[in-house]
Amino acid sequence: MKTIVFVGPTLPAAEVRALLAGADVRPPAAVGDVLAAIAERPKRIALIDGYFERMAAVWHKELLLAIERGIAVFGAASMGALRAAELARFGMIGAGEIYKLYARGTLVADDEVAVAHLPAAQGYGPVSDALVNLRSGLALARRRRVITARTHDQLIELARGWFYRERTWARLLAEAPVARRELRHLETWLATTPPPDRKAEDARILLGLLSSSRTRSRVALRVPRTWALRQLVG
Repeated sequence: MKTIVFVGPTLPAAEVRALLAGADVRPPAAVGDVLAAIAERPKRIALIDGYFERMAAVWHKELLLAIERGIAVFGAASMGALRAAELARFGMIGAGEIYKLYARGTLVADDEVAVAHLPAAQGYGPVSDALVNLRSGLALARRRRVITARTHDQLIELARGWFYRERTWARLLAEAPVARRELRHLETWLATTPPPDRKAEDARILLGLLSSSRTRSRVALRVPRTWALRQLVG
């Protein structure tokens, strides 16, 4: 059962292959990549990471075309969570907490999952921290009483106001306008307790689902061949 997985900064390709035997690992998806994958007739396509700034993002209709052709399409963690929440009613299968938050409308901004990352030669290593990961870490710090609820809210609002490329734990600790004593507690805690990586955890949940399931698409769907889609298909 051939499964194509589009992944980049969320998980290393080697880990994807270790968690999902036989996975055909591809770089983050951009417009046209899923369409090209459809031509290979895989049984499943899993979207984790996708481009969105320096090149056009993967189109919804590419994913819908895959479902129309009988390919099971999954998403989680990053671009995959966004698209799965948007296309769940049409048969795309989402996994993980981030997908659920988008599906419920708790998260609405697409930059919640955005990160800056290195090129392919450096393994797409992230160089900023996704807002969903900052949220997850700060929520844990609040539950463990490292920071107060008020400080938690202040830090979230501060990070939300930054461009996604500029969001890091280091900047948050350096610029947060909260009590220095409380920030020192948070800094010490982070040094001894690595903050949770919600995106990576969700990607692993998806790969576990794919590893244990032979799900196929059974959705009856007909995608309108709009002018724009015809231009993409060629």
